[in-house]
Formats: sequence, structure tokens, C-alpha cells
Amino acid sequence: MKIFCVGRNYVAHAAELNNEVPEEPIIFMKPKSALLQAHTPFYYPEFTNELHYECELVLRISKNGKYIQDRFSSKYYDAVSVGIDFTARDIQNELKEKGLPWEKAKAWDNSAAVGKWIPFQNVKNKKDINFCLYKNKELVQQGSSALMLNNFDKIVAYISTYFSINIGDLIYTGTPAGVGECVVGDELEAFIEDESLLSLEIK
Repeated sequence: MKIFCVGRNYVAHAAELNNEVPEEPIIFMKPKSALLQAHTPFYYPEFTNELHYECELVLRISKNGKYIQDRFSSKYYDAVSVGIDFTARDIQNELKEKGLPWEKAKAWDNSAAVGKWIPFQNVKNKKDINFCLYKNKELVQQGSSALMLNNFDKIVAYISTYFSINIGDLIYTGTPAGVGECVVGDELEAFIEDESLLSLEIK
């Protein structure tokens, strides 16, 4: 199982981190060990002093494929959820300054949380899926698939140009504006539309 992630897929998020808007998707990966298993507590990692949440829509791959064309991409994923790409922002900033890869900041154990799945057959309009994140009952992030620079089908096709995709792989499709710090004791709850799909406490 692989976890693909898309960086800077919302204009406003790229702007808030003073990043350029990319001309093509930015792809990075997390290992299987990054996936926070259901009912497993999330512990604040010891190696960072600035842990950030990044709430995202997540796709579940349902068919093996390679070199997929955009118009066929929808046949390769069957469900959507909301997830959190936890990021050690202080470490990421250090790595970016040196032009080094981000794995230490983003690919550590349990850095990828994902909620309950919604089959796409139950989604009214995949081009306009609204999602949001609350921290301690306060709205901190909200976005929509309509605001993505690269939509689901383009992302799947692009990734498959370079990597095989396999049943069970996950794709974190990018975070909107509003990323921020979380500390021990914070409670995070993520929604698609008005349905709560993911809830966890930082321990």
C-alpha cells in the first residue's frame, strides 16, 4: 500500500506558505507506516516543536493501473474521505531552505490520519465536495474539490504516469488555506459536507 500526496493544489494555501503556484502537480509520498490505524491514539512527535494540521480530501484506489488517461481515471477510485497530513513545519522549513526532500517532516509514523469512507456512488457531485476541519470546536479550514488546481481525474492520471497505482493505495489531494499549529490536548474533527468522518485528540 502506498500513500501519495499532492502539494500546493489550492492557490490560497500556496500563498499562505509563500510558495509559488506549480505548473503541474507536486507529488510526494508517505510509507505505509505513516497511516494512523483506526482506534490508535495520535501522539505529538518528540522531534518537532511546530506540528501543523493539513486537512485534505483522500481518494481510495480500487483498481490497479499505469499510464491512465484522464477520461478513464474515475474507474480507478471508488471512495472518498477526509484526512489530515500532519507536518513538522519547523523541520520542513529547514529542509526547504537547504533544498532537501521533505520526508522527515511529513512521512513519519502515524503522520497520515484518514476518516470513514464514503463510496462515490453516494456522492452527488464529485466536482464540488465541501469539507472542513474544526480544532477545539472552532472552524479552522474549509475547502472544496471545486477549488483544486488539479481535479481527482487529473491527479490519478498524472501519478500513474510515474508510478503504478494499486488497490488500497491512498491519494491525499491537497490542503486548502488555513493550515495551522496543533498542540497536546487539541481535539480535531473533520467533515465532508455535514458528516463527521474523522475525530482525534493530540496526546
